[in-house]
Amino acid sequence: MTAVGLWTIGLALAYTLFLVVGGRAARARAAQGGYFVGARSFRPATVAFCITGLFSGSSFIAILELSYRTGVSALWYGVAEIVQILLIALLLVVPLRKRLVVTVSGLIGDRFGRTARAVGGAITAFAFPMWSVATAIAFATALSAVTGLSVRAAVVVTALLLLAFLWGGGMQSVAFTQTANVAVFAIMLAVAAFAVLAQPGWQALVELSGTRPDLADVTGAGAPLIVAWFGTFVVNVILAQAAFQMAMSCRTPEEGRTGLVRAAWLAVPFIVLGVAVGVAAALTLPGEQLGLLGVARYITEVVPAPVAAVFFLGLWACAIGWGGPCQFSGATSLGRDVGSALNPRASQADLVRYTRWSLVLLTVLMIVFGFLRTEESAWWNVLAWTLRNGATLAPVLAVLFWPVATRLAALAALLVGFSAGLAWYQLGAWDPVTFHLGVHPVWVGMSLNVLTLLLVTLVHPPWAVTTEPSRRRRGGLALAGAAAVGTASALGWDTLHPLGLSGLALFTTVALLAAAAFVLVRERGAPVLRTTELVAAEPASAR
Repeated sequence: MTAVGLWTIGLALAYTLFLVVGGRAARARAAQGGYFVGARSFRPATVAFCITGLFSGSSFIAILELSYRTGVSALWYGVAEIVQILLIALLLVVPLRKRLVVTVSGLIGDRFGRTARAVGGAITAFAFPMWSVATAIAFATALSAVTGLSVRAAVVVTALLLLAFLWGGGMQSVAFTQTANVAVFAIMLAVAAFAVLAQPGWQALVELSGTRPDLADVTGAGAPLIVAWFGTFVVNVILAQAAFQMAMSCRTPEEGRTGLVRAAWLAVPFIVLGVAVGVAAALTLPGEQLGLLGVARYITEVVPAPVAAVFFLGLWACAIGWGGPCQFSGATSLGRDVGSALNPRASQADLVRYTRWSLVLLTVLMIVFGFLRTEESAWWNVLAWTLRNGATLAPVLAVLFWPVATRLAALAALLVGFSAGLAWYQLGAWDPVTFHLGVHPVWVGMSLNVLTLLLVTLVHPPWAVTTEPSRRRRGGLALAGAAAVGTASALGWDTLHPLGLSGLALFTTVALLAAAAFVLVRERGAPVLRTTELVAAEPASAR
């Protein structure tokens, strides 16, 4: 093992001990209540640190990989992440905090009943370990280059560590760990800046357009991929359960919003330095097939061993900063939501116990997933997006915007979207890059998910078309937009499809149809509510 590897393992062990021992205070606070949402006591800084650890840490790893191969165009991945954070802050955190939301599956269950809660909770729960293992695999691939440890061993260690610090303290443990991670991130970013200035130097980056125009091209990743990044992050705004759970732990809705806005600002150095390090590695040590391996070699050769180890410790903090909230949020859906659906008389103590058992189950699943498909982290990302988004998008939209939707429609949407996405992925031989008919399974799953909700609801009256002129105008515009996008997509299919945009065009058409239905169709005899009133309205269980 190299000197960098020894230093990295030593620092990782010390940091692990700190997280486990230092988390005792978090466990004590959780014992006083607030296992799921930190007793709703988080300050804006705590929310900002939690969101930074969740989104910016994992995005930093992705940007390192992308910028090594596609250059500065990788910055759009980070910009899409910032857009997602700001949309959550500006549109959702206040109304959802007022509704005392804990999970997306709980939100679905409050409106559509126990069966929908159980199905939505199970699907959501089993998707989260896939995201956790995807980031762990990506990090472990780079770590193996300097330590000689196998990727599987790194996944096992990461999964067990997450279980150790989440078991006792719940959301309080997440807050403690993310705060510590942000401190490690700051040192990691300082090392990144030092490495770039040392080799190849600032001047090489300034002259990039002349020496490596392919890396200087802001659209080098390709317009379709960049559009897909923004599309994925924007759609994820209303489904970002782990982010909701951390933001909902704030003392007031306004403080939650402030924390999210601060997290958006904190994302900027991760984007800038992530791109800089990836490009610097590509200039200094080109030719690696995997970008993270190229970055690992670059850091190892440019800075002294102890300093390089600090950078790799930061990457590990990125992995657990993403994996911790994912595992805990998935366990909350399984233990709290599925548990309460199966046992409506369960006490708060029972639900905490169920969630701890769920953490063990999801830890086992994360390890199993890591052993099943170790070589491709992207494979697990695609499957997770397909499972969760393809199932829960339409029911959440209905909760927020469409009181007309029925329990049967929500349950049918959950099952059809989930099944359609899986079937489409299977038809493509489970390939994470080349999909059946060139269409990503998540677009298929979400489109059929929304269409099922609309069709099943509309064939089961009573409902009525609104008579309010302003809503009729807005609904007409949405219908016209759906017709325009659908027609343009059909006429331009030969252009859109090779670019990978046909699935997004299909989903956009369906989304506009849904928007028209949400505006035009209302419950017979019900008062007309504005969209903002629908989002902010408290569920019956809260009144």
